[in-house]
Amino acid sequence: MTDPSTYPVRLAEDIASLIETLHEHLCQATRAEAGEILGTVLDPEDGVLSRLTDLLGTGSRFAQNQAHNGMLPPEVCLAMGRTVNELNSVGEDLAEPVDSFKKVAAQPSATHAFPPKPAASAMVVRRSR
Repeated sequence: MTDPSTYPVRLAEDIASLIETLHEHLCQATRAEAGEILGTVLDPEDGVLSRLTDLLGTGSRFAQNQAHNGMLPPEVCLAMGRTVNELNSVGEDLAEPVDSFKKVAAQPSATHAFPPKPAASAMVVRRSR
């Protein structure tokens, strides 16, 4: 009989492996495939980022409980809480671009004589401090 307590650990390892496989697919994807992959991963309702944020939110509540019981240092609880808040913020920042990725995925992949002109707005890079 197998130890059922190891199943969640194996599941987490399998998910990490699948994410690596998805990364490899994204590296080799066509424009449409990449748009579809990113649109799915970043979907604010059912995407990987949203589900990961929910998982870490549950982990944060666990850490908070353990910190209150003296089993974890308070810094762990605070770090988990900050991480969840940051992921929520990132998810909100990416909610609008998800539609853009999905539009790219839906566009026909016909080649053009001239490359498309870049958007009028300049690209903005956000730096964390």
